[in-house]
Amino acid sequence: MFALPRAFSALLFAAAVAALATLPASPTRADGPKDNVPDNVRPVPPVGNDIPPADRDAIRAGLAELQQLIKDAGPHELLPDVLIYEKAVRWALDYKEIFDPAPGKDKKPPVPANNVKKVLAAGLERAKALKSGKAPWATQTGAVLRGYQSKIDGSVQPYWLIVPKEYDFAAKTKHRLDFWWHGRYENTVEAGFMANAPGAGGGIIPAPGALILHPFGRFSNANKFAGEIDTFECLEHAKKHYRIDESRLVARGFSMGGAACWQYGAHYPTLWAACAPGAGFSETPEFLKVFQNEKLEPTWYEQKLWHMYNASDTAVNFFNLPTVAYSGEIDSQKQAADVMAREMKKVGLDLKHVIGPKTGHSYEKGAKEEVNRLIDAAVEKGLPKERPEIKFTTYTLRYNRCGWAAVEGLEKHWAAAQVTGTLKDGKWAVRTSGVTRLRLALPADSPKTVEIDGQTVATERPAGVSPVELLFAKGAGGKWARAHEFASGGKRPGSQGPIDDAFMSAFLMVKPTGKAANEKVGAWAEKELKHATEHWRKQFRGDAPLKADAEVTDADIANNNLILWGDPRSNAVLAKIADKLPVKWTDTGVVLGKHTYDAGTHVPVLIYPNPLNPQKYVVLNSGFTFREYDYLNNARQVSKLPDYAVIDVTTPPNARYPGKVVRAGFFGEKWELLDNDGK
Repeated sequence: MFALPRAFSALLFAAAVAALATLPASPTRADGPKDNVPDNVRPVPPVGNDIPPADRDAIRAGLAELQQLIKDAGPHELLPDVLIYEKAVRWALDYKEIFDPAPGKDKKPPVPANNVKKVLAAGLERAKALKSGKAPWATQTGAVLRGYQSKIDGSVQPYWLIVPKEYDFAAKTKHRLDFWWHGRYENTVEAGFMANAPGAGGGIIPAPGALILHPFGRFSNANKFAGEIDTFECLEHAKKHYRIDESRLVARGFSMGGAACWQYGAHYPTLWAACAPGAGFSETPEFLKVFQNEKLEPTWYEQKLWHMYNASDTAVNFFNLPTVAYSGEIDSQKQAADVMAREMKKVGLDLKHVIGPKTGHSYEKGAKEEVNRLIDAAVEKGLPKERPEIKFTTYTLRYNRCGWAAVEGLEKHWAAAQVTGTLKDGKWAVRTSGVTRLRLALPADSPKTVEIDGQTVATERPAGVSPVELLFAKGAGGKWARAHEFASGGKRPGSQGPIDDAFMSAFLMVKPTGKAANEKVGAWAEKELKHATEHWRKQFRGDAPLKADAEVTDADIANNNLILWGDPRSNAVLAKIADKLPVKWTDTGVVLGKHTYDAGTHVPVLIYPNPLNPQKYVVLNSGFTFREYDYLNNARQVSKLPDYAVIDVTTPPNARYPGKVVRAGFFGEKWELLDNDGK
């Protein structure tokens, strides 16, 4: 028996027990004008099918057996590999998410709950093996389903790994790893994803010997927010169990998965040996106009927030990453690569764009072979040991690193900040724009100075020190100098907003137990808390951690972003920090700078460093900020609120907003309230 590591605490096991490629033939596509009506939004995921009572009873009985086997197996390092089956079956039943497969070619009717039954049978087999101290899947080749526990919400999440036949578990050889991000499937939740092993590589078949990782991605969110972090949690889990060559990681995907490629390539341009986006979308506004035929009327802050996931805005980052795009000649999603080619051209880059002749939304055979040839050639080289030149643009400290440079301070968030740098003849030369703090990873034999914006800055350090990262800051008059680590009080990587950023790491929902100061606001907060937890489950496939205010511990404060619901009178934790927030909230007024709003009908929502632990966030009265209307097209699934907002609760929440937004804005780089709301 393996010992359960501390990361998988007894709480995981106790909670699990107590709570107790063949995807659909084609991805779900937008419904055109019908999906542009916020007042008539279909549910995503859809409501599942009714099944015969006998089938439901049999599945319930099997689920009970699985839960008992898990309890009997006890704590185990590989427990998440079994818990994913229990969760998939239980959620399918509890939330009516049973989706029968379509009739086969023989026209026979589908087997009721076939996917759920397959998952249950596989889970029982694994649980019995684990109870007996065995884990045959851990040394299996071919398609292997694995599971990990997420640090974000404690949920277990599945992924598929294709292990090549030649993989030798006893050898030391490291293998190339290709990520394959899947397309949009509105009715493929856990059971559908887990029941049917993917093919060797989806639409692309990587080189022999490659591992291929298919993330679930927390459903169909285009690998954004928690779906984005899922990729890195999958990678960390896979690294513990398989030998992965981190110099040969490859970004691949098609349709919604192609969109994932664009965003991972733009945000993490020096992580990948190569990037192969197929179709998809690369930005929000143009895609919605072309593909969705949607009339856009964004607010000024929504337009700024588009910069977070618009790969087109940071097209220069592909200077650092060999990229081969694919499109079918007659596919409307060819628009994604066309936009990127246009934007890359503006910064002196040529996009390699392979086009399948007379082909729609699929790979054409000859084009597929050409994409593979080009990608394999790039991957064979692997990541460079040294990067003589980098070019990087960012709009937020959430995405701040490119090779040996990391941006750690901005003049203004959501305005372009740029770093270009060269290492030539032993000399470092860096140019910046919009940057106030910069970290450089310098090798041990680097010179004693570095040139930043034409200024020579000393880099002395104790003799014999191995490669080190040094921090520089721009002071008065634009003068650069060595700097100390961050003092509290300023925006920094991992503490920069907007509201949605709090849900990309560990968080805890904190519900009030006291009486609200104002009845309407209290009722609104109660409904929005319910909405936030329900939709976290639906869209990000986890149970949002939830505690009453009186139950919050010092450990909770140390380890989590706190999502506080209610007001300073009803929520005891909020009461402790109310006088340390940039908004003053009394029984009669919500005061933001020079403006006061009636506290009987208005509520503030915001993100801010937690005064009880500035290394973590505190959020007031908000879950993730996109809503039901945005689920209908993945390009809409972007932040809809900035760092703060004031909501008029006399306007009921709808499929787009939590109420009428009467004011919203961004805090400054020191988390201060700005007179112009950060416009």
